[in-house]
Amino acid sequence: MKRGVYPGSFNPPTVGHVAIVEAAIRLHDLDRIDLVVSEVALAKPLIEKPSLEERLQVISASFADFPEVNVLQTSLQLIADIARGYDVVVMGADKWAQINDVKFYDNEAHMQESLSSLPTLAVAPRGGENVDESIRLDVPETIAEVSSSSARRANFEWMTKAAQQYSRRHGIWAP
Repeated sequence: MKRGVYPGSFNPPTVGHVAIVEAAIRLHDLDRIDLVVSEVALAKPLIEKPSLEERLQVISASFADFPEVNVLQTSLQLIADIARGYDVVVMGADKWAQINDVKFYDNEAHMQESLSSLPTLAVAPRGGENVDESIRLDVPETIAEVSSSSARRANFEWMTKAAQQYSRRHGIWAP
């Protein structure tokens, strides 16, 4: 069984997340991909609304048509720790740039150790970040600008249908 992991906050889940998951499953022939949400995301403000439990439910509903997708939570924060034991780790190019920044580690040696422990990389282009062809995930160009923060602020249509429905019912992520 080939397993992938896609760590993220998915706040809210977007059509970009869906396209990235589809591309990762296809390119890496994944039997299973776990969308893993950290209880406290590294370098992001604490999310109070929706609660972690509510977000996990919305993420699960957003991927209900994907039998390969599982939604999990973790207390881990570093992608290298979250990805341990998986065959493939999926992320956007913005996250790839972030995990190559020493400020998120104890020191340079810790960063190098963490990066060298990563499984096969599947990195989706984002916002003009360069992605080496050897790790590039082939997603539609239009996905490169899709982000959860932009979906919350102004691009409601970028949210998954489940996230849009939740937003309308609960007044969360409303444009």
